[in-house]
Amino acid sequence: MKVLVVGSNGQIGQHLIHLLKENKEHTVRAMVRKQERADAYQKQGVETVLADLEGAVDSIAEAAKGCDAIVFTAGSGGKTGYEKTLLIDLDGAGKTIEAAKKAGIDRFIMVSAIQANNRKNWHDNILPYYAAKHYADRVLESSSLNYTIIRPGILLNEIGTGKVAAAENITYGSIPREDVASAIVAALDEKNTYKRAFDLITGNDSIVDALQKI
Repeated sequence: MKVLVVGSNGQIGQHLIHLLKENKEHTVRAMVRKQERADAYQKQGVETVLADLEGAVDSIAEAAKGCDAIVFTAGSGGKTGYEKTLLIDLDGAGKTIEAAKKAGIDRFIMVSAIQANNRKNWHDNILPYYAAKHYADRVLESSSLNYTIIRPGILLNEIGTGKVAAAENITYGSIPREDVASAIVAALDEKNTYKRAFDLITGNDSIVDALQKI
């Protein structure tokens, strides 16, 4: 597959682009907002396209044209305020889902947050973030797309272990960002993840085995 990565500036996105660039079965296109970031990726031999999640749906659809799958791993970050959370994590996700349909792309992987589907387990200090993730996921689930929603635990900058646990209801845990990126690559053509949503944390199974068990 040719995969459009939305959220290429994020840490998961950067890991994902590196993995896809080295992958023999898939190729990658990085969607970026600024030319200097595009120049940096192009120097690494990564195909890039300029588009903004706060821009028009048509511009995102144009950026996705020719791809077979979209991975949405964008996030506003913890320092921008909740207005940006709504515009990026919720509306940006919604626009990208619309853009996938316009571009004729069926496969869509969403990076969400652990227990985003379960309001009683949301963390009080980031409720707007969880609400944005919750409703972005629901928009995707109600679409006609062949989706996978990955809800990772607390994200760590440690080196990936390659060992995870994946299930529809894991209430707590953490995981290196590198392992989340590896799980995304594995999920792209893992049929057991099609039309599925699950939590993902560090565990005892290989990524491939964990995805086949959910």
